[in-house]
Order: sequence, then structure tokens, then C-alpha cells
Amino acid sequence: EVEKIRIKITSLGLTESRITSDETIQQLFVECRLNSFLAEETPLSLPKPTGGQRIHYNYSTVINVDKEDNHAEREYLKSILLKPNLPADSLKFTVVSDPPEDEQDLECEDIGFAYVSLKEIFQKQRDIIEQDIDVFDSQDASTVIGKLTVTVEALNALRSVHEECKND
Repeated sequence: EVEKIRIKITSLGLTESRITSDETIQQLFVECRLNSFLAEETPLSLPKPTGGQRIHYNYSTVINVDKEDNHAEREYLKSILLKPNLPADSLKFTVVSDPPEDEQDLECEDIGFAYVSLKEIFQKQRDIIEQDIDVFDSQDASTVIGKLTVTVEALNALRSVHEECKND
């Protein structure tokens, strides 16, 4: 069985915040990043959801972490399990504002961050299935600006890596 981490970005809802009232923010996409070597993003940017609504990406991706072909990813997972204080033990989801077609001089802007701890998945021995996670304001990490619904299936891969750590 090829070892993999499955990630699904289902939907995004925003709470009232500077984001919902900012008219330069119109289209949003979501990037998912594993440490420094892997970044995936939803192929579509969708119109910003208004009060109480959600936008649905239903985007899935797979990170292969088998020994043969994905050594760096695997070593990184090992380090998460072996080094208790590694700060970057999370998948990081970034909500990004995609400038409108007619305003190409505007940059893509990170407006919020959400995190799923892989270490926690292993400690709790439980994958995250269609769970709402908080999206924190990129300008103020204490402010929640919305909820991102995600699935992260990593437990089997983490167990396999853990077995290998015990055998090393």
C-alpha cells in the first residue's frame, strides 16, 4: 500500500471581519503547505462568501510519503514524531485573496491562516474528517476570521513512519 496523506479542502465560511468589508478582496483560493517542500492550492478561486454563506472548493490532493520516492517528506514526518518541540508540525492552510482580472497590478494577498497538527493526529490516533478549523487573521493572529472545513487523513502514514523510527 502506497503511504500517503490525503487532504481535502471542502469549504470556507467567513465571519464578520475586515475581510468581509474589504472591497478589494473579492476572490479567494486556499493553499495547503507541508513544511517547505510541498504546496498545493485549490485550482479555482471563488467569490468571497457573504454573511453566513460558505464557498465550496471540494478540492482533494494526496501527498505520497513512501520510502522509495519521497524520502524528504518521510524524514520530515519522522522529525515531527521524534522531536517534541518542532514548531512546524502542522499542515498550514492559507486563505489567499486573488486579485480581480481587471486589477492585475494587485498582488495575491494572504488574508488568513489555519493549521492542522500532524503530531496531534498521531497522539490522538484519529484522522480529521470534514472538520471545521479556525482561520486566523493574517494581520492579527488572535482574531478568528472564519472556518475552513478540511479532511486530513494522515494516521496510517504516521503509524508507518513511527514503526520505522522504532526499527531504526
